[in-house]
Amino acid sequence: MTRIGSASGVSPSKGHTQWSGQSESTDSLAWNPIARVRARFDRWWQSRMPLADSVTLTQRNVYILPTRAGLMLGATLLVLLVASINYQLNLGYLLTFLLAGCAVVAMHVSHANLRGMTLTLGAPDAVFSGATAQFGIKLLNTSKRQRYALGLTVSNAKQWVHTDVAAQGSANVHLAWPATQRGLHPLPTLSVQTLFPLGTFRVWTLWRPAAQLLVYPQPEARPPPLPDDASEAEHGLTRTAPHHHGEPDSFRPYRRGDALKNILWKKAAKTGELVSRDSVAAQQHDLWLDRTLTGLQHTEQQLSRLCAWVLRADQLGLRYGLRLGGHDIAADHGPAHLQRCLRALALA
Repeated sequence: MTRIGSASGVSPSKGHTQWSGQSESTDSLAWNPIARVRARFDRWWQSRMPLADSVTLTQRNVYILPTRAGLMLGATLLVLLVASINYQLNLGYLLTFLLAGCAVVAMHVSHANLRGMTLTLGAPDAVFSGATAQFGIKLLNTSKRQRYALGLTVSNAKQWVHTDVAAQGSANVHLAWPATQRGLHPLPTLSVQTLFPLGTFRVWTLWRPAAQLLVYPQPEARPPPLPDDASEAEHGLTRTAPHHHGEPDSFRPYRRGDALKNILWKKAAKTGELVSRDSVAAQQHDLWLDRTLTGLQHTEQQLSRLCAWVLRADQLGLRYGLRLGGHDIAADHGPAHLQRCLRALALA
């Protein structure tokens, strides 16, 4: 449920994200006592469910109840039975018991359509706050019968994703929801159901994934420029090594994470091999980013600006470090360093 590194098991952040599945507003719960009781019951029920990234549906975790159409069918059958008894209609008896038999068979078929399926969650990628988180679910069918019209959604949401699963086959389904607050959040409860074949019975299950979603701060839309060299003393920038004229340059094969400006593009065009300049002159300043450099007071605004600066520094290929109130990340560059900095900002 949206990406960006994978989420793994550490304690949730202090914030709480309102997922799309949590559709009940505070006002509706305050004015509707039935909704409040139902919400408390749902929370109690879900709290008793184990956390797992893979679940096999059995009779112990698959539930079945008649739908509105099923209840109407039952009422119709009752009326037909009473009329057949009063008027001694043999064809009425035949029609009543034929429809009742079809409903009973449909109940067993519907339950078997979901029972025995194995669902496996793919670890969601981290996303930036305000983006849409996405994750994939693999449905595995080990039986020799095909499964029809399986619907998946975030619990209590109205948008369903339906799929069929071939006999002894599998299918992949992707769900999405908005991530509105930074931090590390547990994934919402998922619901799987089927109404196949007649729609008279709803067979469903609830599933609480163990994976968590990492949400980075939302980068500032128009951040100020990175702190420049002219204000090193004021802003806390340090220089790794000064440049001395006359020192010879040396060259080495390209390494992943090398700054683009250090690559000898002319040589690469001639030989087809990427070569990087390795000299004292090629060394860059260690840019240290700190909350005090943002000039902002609100914590979320500070993190948003720092996030934008981190992305900009990585785009420029600079060596940069991050200071977050006692938690320092040494100056470095490259994709792995970018992920460390973004994760630190998300959990700050």
